Amino acid sequence: MSDPGAASLRGAVDLTSLVRRANAPAAPGDDDPDAAVFAVDDLSFGRVVELSRTVPVIVEFGDGRTPGSIVESILATYGGRFALARVDALASPQLVQAFQVQQVPLIAAVIGGRPLPLFVGALPEPEIRDVLEQVLQVAAQQGVTGTVGTGEDAEGAEPAPAPLPPLHQAAYDAIEAGDYAAAIAAYEQAIKENPRDAEAVAGLAQVRLLARLGDSGADADEADRAFASGDAEGAFALLFAAFAEGDASDREQIKTRLLEYFEILGDDPRVGPARRKLTSLLY
Repeated sequence: MSDPGAASLRGAVDLTSLVRRANAPAAPGDDDPDAAVFAVDDLSFGRVVELSRTVPVIVEFGDGRTPGSIVESILATYGGRFALARVDALASPQLVQAFQVQQVPLIAAVIGGRPLPLFVGALPEPEIRDVLEQVLQVAAQQGVTGTVGTGEDAEGAEPAPAPLPPLHQAAYDAIEAGDYAAAIAAYEQAIKENPRDAEAVAGLAQVRLLARLGDSGADADEADRAFASGDAEGAFALLFAAFAEGDASDREQIKTRLLEYFEILGDDPRVGPARRKLTSLLY
């Protein structure tokens, strides 16, 4: 079982799946945008990303042949503080690759648009509740404290999350519309106004990658494609090899790309060694 407190909340999900989310059709049987339990696939996973900015979304991978876990019944006792997205692993190969699913059931979470691996297989109910409590702690740190699907405005319910800063909201809306240039401009303006806006710096790195991947991926190179598929170490190796062979201009561009990857990955353990290697090459 992974430790949610130590797991990375960035970079694990294949970013290419987000490129199509603005035009994604609804999943079969998924006609209630406020439902606490719903099905998603490769094309409709954008709904999970969007909803995860309000409540943590538990993602359960199955194959339609094995019995589901007891996660849904446990989540039902949390008063709408979680949503549950079910994925048929046999019908969603891109999500299977992005979440590195090797067996089912596999349980993960998405919080604020970022993935968090949880556990594989069956666990006793007390252990599942312990994991979910850790997820709520991580969600609270990210300001994700809303509720969904309760069907009532119960007194004392968790407050809705605070709205995004205007420029962040503008960037998010632009990404949803597929207008990556506008999203880049919004994040750049946010950084200009507050150079210490870490979320804007990370968002800018992500949307620049999305822009290169685009619908055709024509502007993406092998390193981008490796990184977007979850192979960060492979992407780093490609860029370091190019750095060794490039001139001063090439090296500056490669350094910028590596720094963008580091921002996307956040505190992922793969960042430290790569950052130290970059420093050794620069100095």
